[in-house]
Amino acid sequence: MNRLFSLSLVTSSLLFADIDLEQLKKQMDEQQLIIQELQLKIKHLEEKKVFSHKKQDTKIPEFTSINRQQATGSFMPSFSQQAFTPDISLIVDTSYVSRDKSDAEITHLEVPGVAEGIFGSHNHGGHSESTYNANNGFNLNYAELAVSSNIDPYFRLDTIFHFSPSGVEIEEAYFTSTALDYGLRVKGGKFLSSFGYLNEHHHHIWDFNDMPLVYEAFLSSHGINEIGFQVQWVAPTSNYLMFGAEVLQGDNEAMFGNGSIGDEENPVVDGVTAPSMFVTYVKSSFDIGNTTVYGGLSYVYGDSRIDHTEDENPHAFAATSELYGIDLLVKHYFDSYSSLTWQSEVLMRDMDGRTYVLDDSASVISTLDTKKKQDGLYTQLIYGLNQSWRVGARYDSIYRNDVVIDGVNQNKEDDLYRYSAMIEYQTSEFARFRLQYNKNKSLFDEDGKRQDINTIMLQANIAIGAHGAHSF
Repeated sequence: MNRLFSLSLVTSSLLFADIDLEQLKKQMDEQQLIIQELQLKIKHLEEKKVFSHKKQDTKIPEFTSINRQQATGSFMPSFSQQAFTPDISLIVDTSYVSRDKSDAEITHLEVPGVAEGIFGSHNHGGHSESTYNANNGFNLNYAELAVSSNIDPYFRLDTIFHFSPSGVEIEEAYFTSTALDYGLRVKGGKFLSSFGYLNEHHHHIWDFNDMPLVYEAFLSSHGINEIGFQVQWVAPTSNYLMFGAEVLQGDNEAMFGNGSIGDEENPVVDGVTAPSMFVTYVKSSFDIGNTTVYGGLSYVYGDSRIDHTEDENPHAFAATSELYGIDLLVKHYFDSYSSLTWQSEVLMRDMDGRTYVLDDSASVISTLDTKKKQDGLYTQLIYGLNQSWRVGARYDSIYRNDVVIDGVNQNKEDDLYRYSAMIEYQTSEFARFRLQYNKNKSLFDEDGKRQDINTIMLQANIAIGAHGAHSF
């Protein structure tokens, strides 16, 4: 009996030892695979570092496998698809709108002396396009397809395609440098200007369904979105301090423009040579405890060619224009998901030119010296309760509206304002649902009577895929 018991103990010990040995072998194999992967990553990083130092010392004409081999002393593949697979995302924005004015009524309203047909369709990118949430009932505002990736250690490429019921356009397509020294960065292609604060942010990350009144009236719902070149410099200071400049084509349909107006052979207004828009700005940020303060000053200079030859009262406007911007954002964090954000911008524009009054055959009846000095602002407060819920309120105003024609002030209405309130729920970072109310007292009908417009909007913004982080 004792022999049998002893034999059982020996057999059990050998069996467990065998099991432990197999587990140990399996763990060692897994660790070996991890070590091999880490060694491969270290090798690639070392090769990039060596090549980067070599490139600073010598001028290399092309980024090719031969250059890499000369720089590192060993062969590297010219491109790794696995390392540079593009991020692809799709964002769909829809809304339901209930407005106490019909669609036919709303398209004929204007911000007097500032913008005509602010809710109607307009020409953008060579095709007719409506503003967001333009119609009562259901709206498919857009579908946005974004494709972006690092090209190599030195440049990144971003493209955004904008699909709407009226067509498709390239909203943005630009390259950005990623490895310049001394705090420099350059960008080229079609992109949203860094003028002000809100302009460079896409619609799907706005805090409200619609653009602030002063932005939409001065620059349209697309803002300054141009083809051009940008250079920015971040100063080597303890707090963030950035200076930027942009040279842009100048095709903004609301305030700027450089094309001729009228018949090509005999235009009403001659065009100007592009590029015709120049932007400069300075931005800074600092922290006070759990509070971040971010602000900036911006300036735009450009030519204006505004075509209203198809209107009921046809006319054209040509001018040199300046736009000034002041922006301020203060954000206090209570914890990781709870915050209070105050955001404000002031826009001031100065347009000096001539209005060409036309007849039905697009012939000039008269020419009037025209000067416009118009200022507006928005200010908003957003409270993030937690990771899912946010509430907010916004006030919009155009408080200066001086229009002087042939030396005579037209006494345009300058008490133009709108109130907005919203509540938002996010199921995740990929799905957002927002209920918003607007009371708009900025629009007038063709008889010069102010309209009181109440609007309720329910917005759904859904995203899939990998999308890059947005700027602060």
